[in-house]
Parts: sequence; C-alpha cells; structure tokens
Amino acid sequence: MDISTITTLGALKKAGYNYQSIKEELRNNLIEKLKREEDTFEGVHGYEHTVIPELERAILSRHNINLLGLRGQAKTRLARLMVNLLDEYIPVVEGSEINDDPQRPLSRYATELIADKGDETPIVWLHRSERFAEKLATPDVTVADIIGDVDPIKAANLKLSYADDRVIHYGMIPRANRCIFVINELPDLQARIQVALFNILQEGDIQIRGFKLRLPLDIQFVFTANPEDYTNRGSIVTPLKDRIGSQILTHYPQDLETAKLITQQEAKLDARQAEKISVPELAKDLLEQVAFAARESELIDAKSGVSARLGITAYENLLSTAERRALQCEDATTTVRMGDFMGIIPSITGKVELVYEGEQEGASVVAYNLIGDAVKSLFVEIFPKIEKLKKETDVTPYDDIVSWFFNQKEGFELLDDVPDRDYKELLDSIGPLESLLDQYVPDLEPSEKYFVKEFVLWALVEFKQLSKFRFTEGIQFKDPYGSFFGSI
Repeated sequence: MDISTITTLGALKKAGYNYQSIKEELRNNLIEKLKREEDTFEGVHGYEHTVIPELERAILSRHNINLLGLRGQAKTRLARLMVNLLDEYIPVVEGSEINDDPQRPLSRYATELIADKGDETPIVWLHRSERFAEKLATPDVTVADIIGDVDPIKAANLKLSYADDRVIHYGMIPRANRCIFVINELPDLQARIQVALFNILQEGDIQIRGFKLRLPLDIQFVFTANPEDYTNRGSIVTPLKDRIGSQILTHYPQDLETAKLITQQEAKLDARQAEKISVPELAKDLLEQVAFAARESELIDAKSGVSARLGITAYENLLSTAERRALQCEDATTTVRMGDFMGIIPSITGKVELVYEGEQEGASVVAYNLIGDAVKSLFVEIFPKIEKLKKETDVTPYDDIVSWFFNQKEGFELLDDVPDRDYKELLDSIGPLESLLDQYVPDLEPSEKYFVKEFVLWALVEFKQLSKFRFTEGIQFKDPYGSFFGSI
C-alpha cells in the first residue's frame, strides 16, 4: 500500500484497508516474526528462556501486562521495544485528538467530520514511533492528567455550556488511543488514581466531571512495578491487579557472560578510550562479579536490589581511571590494573541500599570489601584453592610467593599513578609470580599477564596469606608475620 497516495477516507476504502485493534496488530506481527525466527526483543539479554517467552505469550493472548521486578531489570526497555511489533503506519482522521480510525471513529469531532465530508474526509498516517506514551507514576499525578477534565477556556472560546461534551480536554490515556501506554512504578500511583483505570481496562468507558463517555479506547497497557514499592511507598489495588491479564517477573543476569554482554552493550565510552585502553577478560569478569557479590551480601538490602546499571557505570569509571592514569604518566596506551578498581567505588556506593549493619561499616568500606569478595570468588576458578587450615609439612603453589614477601623488610608498594614500564618492572621483580602463571595459565596473553599477577596478590590478601595496606598514593603488600618476626 503506497500511503503517499491515500489522503482521504474514500481512497483508503479503495485500497482495501481493514481496521484491527492494537492488540490484534501486536499479535499478528509477533506471529510473523516468530515464523521468520527473528528476535522479538533485540538487545535484551538473559531473558531468552524466561521473560521473553512469557511476554510473547501475553501478547498472543492480547493481555495488558505488568512487568514486576527490581530496579535495573530492563522493564521499561521491554515495554519500549514492543513498538517494533506495531504496523509501520496507521491511518488517522486528520485533526483528531485521540487518533480516531477513519473506519471506526470514537470522538465527536471525527464522527461529525466523517458525516459532513464522507469519502472526502482527510486522513493522515501515524508512524509507529509516535504510538508510544509513557507516564511515571508520582504522588502528584491527577485524574485530569491521565483521563481528562473540563476546560473552561475551551468552553469560553467556543461559547459552549459546560453540559456540552466538546468542552472536555482529554488526558494522556485517551490521547494514547491506538498506542502502547506505559505507566512506570504503578504502586506509586495513588489508590484513587488506580481506581480511575478500572473502567478503561475492563468496560472501555471513561468518566470526566459527570460526563460518562462510551469511548472503547484501543490501548495496549504495560505497567511496571518494583516489589519493594508494595511495602515502602504504596501498592497495586487488588481490583486493578485483577484486570491486568499477565504479570511477568523479571530478574537480574544469571551468569557472568550475560552480565558482560549487557555492560559492553550499554556502557557509553569515548572512541579514544577503546583505542588507548586494553581491558583483560579477567578484569571484565571481576567487575561483573562485584555486582553478583553485592546481590549476595548480607550488608546490602536484597529487597532493593542491585541494578544492572552498577556494572555499566563501574565499567565506565574503570576505563576512566585507567585513562586518567595514562594521561598523567604520558603513556600512549595502557592496560587496566587491579589498582584501577579503586575508581569504581563511587559507582557502587550510589547504587546499593545498605542495611543497618552496612551503614555501620560505611558505604565505601562495603564497596571496597565487595571487590575483595569478587577477587576471592574468581581466584579459585583459575588457581588451586587455598585451604584455611593446613599442616606445617604441606606444600602449596603459593609458598614461594609468600616467602618472597617475608624477605621484603620494607614491604612491596604499587603506586596508583606509576607509568606502565615501572609497573611491569615492579611485578616482574616477584619471580615466583611468573612461575605460578606459567604453571596454571600458560596460554595467557602478554597484555593480560600483569593484571593477573596483581590479581594473585589481591587474592593472597583475601585468603590471609599476605596483608595489604591502602595509603593515599597506592597499595603496600607485606607478609602478615614478617614485621613481627623482624622485630624479635
């Protein structure tokens, strides 16, 4: 259908256009995508076998949908991607406030215009990108905002009495007729406003200041909600929940690979950062493991959740920390170091809600300890486990490294802003480290070797084989008992 040639109702009829509701439209286009084995929600990762199949079933069932999950679980993104399941263009009566279909007009304006002009009624074409409306539920939202109100200025200008329905100013929902309408954080919507949605969802009529209008609005509703809000700020009233066809539970990434994929896709990086900074795979794994550790931490409120945005902003901060160091040291290129992870702490402290015990520890301390927990978790996947209790005669792969530090009376310092050349020389001076890597990660890329060396030192600290002291300019590693024996 060449829509450029169709500008009147008569031409639309000749072209054989048939009206279909938005739910049928979504259903039919989804069926076509499934037949062609296309991605229905492109760019959303980790939901392929959980959330997306449930969402597809809800669309096939022509349901209104509630996406229930903690923050940072792509609820709003899923709702916005539903636009891609709409027809590219639909016809609308020109000048209509509520996107009247020329073959099924709802408003008084469209009905009278079609009665007056017949097949000459002008039509325009609405692109699917304009068929999405979104409202964040806040306590100040009113019925007038979302449904409508009487407009005294319109009544005065048109010289109409308040008994005339032409004085009505439609709210966001009627204006979203034939569109996807999203209400984010539904529990935050006051109960009386939620009640105002009952008739729209079930009976298809609206009431505005005494006007009861039979407007069978054609809307695909998508609601989002956070379980925490049910107790902290509000709740979804039971009759409204009953009118929502499908409630779908979202979740966080369930493995590191999925989390890395999301972070790499969403992180906003400067092209110069990508060219200048090398990021070892272990560093990417470690960064995502920090988020996993946060979700398991007893010091962080699990009900509040740990957003996927933590990993995204932390990755941006990690690269910026390495970039700043390279600029200060005048290094043309650099590789992320373990010490650069100190730069992600501000990304963690702003993304987590601490319980009482966590508040006592302090947000920065909790964030710093999460990095240590992540190091500990990943270390045992690469190197032999360090047992807490061992016999004096037991030999471990780490004994030579610990002995090396035992003989360092002044400790071993790694400064944050040391140039790459000096940094590598310092780590190369620890001979046993090289032997450990040759034995357990022999295929390691040369560009990643120094990150792994420093990673081993951090891990030995976590397993109490070494001690670590953070000072203003960097980190000092020591044998935990060396200073004690040295003073005897």
